[in-house]
Amino acid sequence: MFYMIGLGLGDAKDITVKGLEAVRRCSRVYLEAYTSVLTVGKEVLEEFYERKLILADREEVEQEADNILKDADISDVAFLVVGDPFGATTHSALILRATKLGIPYRVIHNASIMNAVGCCGLQLYKFGETVSIVFWTDTWKPESFFDRVKKNRQNGTHTLCLLDIKVKEQSVENLIRGRKIYEPPRYMSVNQAAQQLLEIVQNQRIRGEEPAVTEETLCVGLARVGAEDQKIAAGTLQQMSTVDLGGPLHSLIITGGSLHPLEMEMLSLFTIPENSSESQRTGGP
Repeated sequence: MFYMIGLGLGDAKDITVKGLEAVRRCSRVYLEAYTSVLTVGKEVLEEFYERKLILADREEVEQEADNILKDADISDVAFLVVGDPFGATTHSALILRATKLGIPYRVIHNASIMNAVGCCGLQLYKFGETVSIVFWTDTWKPESFFDRVKKNRQNGTHTLCLLDIKVKEQSVENLIRGRKIYEPPRYMSVNQAAQQLLEIVQNQRIRGEEPAVTEETLCVGLARVGAEDQKIAAGTLQQMSTVDLGGPLHSLIITGGSLHPLEMEMLSLFTIPENSSESQRTGGP
């Protein structure tokens, strides 16, 4: 059997009982290590799961899936994913490949950022299409995702922005020279995402367009959702560019305009004071 198991969002103990039982039955256990991270390291997971973990990077999952699935027809193999197994589309390819090879599979679900964002008080059924915000470079500053934010705003729905993660990335020079030297991991913060969004707003004004989002648009910043030290901050997009939410992982929500009274009351728990010296009021779990 090939098991695809969600680990949840916090630490080693967020795996379900069903998931843990499956892991302990498996002869090989892979840990997907590029779409998200937990607040604890591989060694902590190994101690709790009582199994050695094999790190699987993007290249291996997307190009060498058969290695992961090897012998899964005669033994049990697990593939662990932070959050829920289908929080990232890339994992569907593994299921399709297993099916083509005649390998039975089972999915064990868990909490994902896609539903855990409800912790800030915004109602899940009022969310529109999710977008990803990537790190800009000096020569590449994509803005196309902003069209979906605009569409969501027009429909009165909130936008969950998933922020970029760079793990096991090579510099252009090392890539060209074929050197397997990797850059340190980078995780986009709410500050960086907000600063890029503010630049898009300015660019649209320069082009004579009316931006769907402004500096005063109400947003919500979230950090380490599901962990004991999770933080939430509600304020304007401008405030999001300076609020201190601590370490990764971060997510950003752009609200869809009119809020339900319950949403407004919940967000008031996390409001950033306008003239705060810290420019921060954050809420925990």
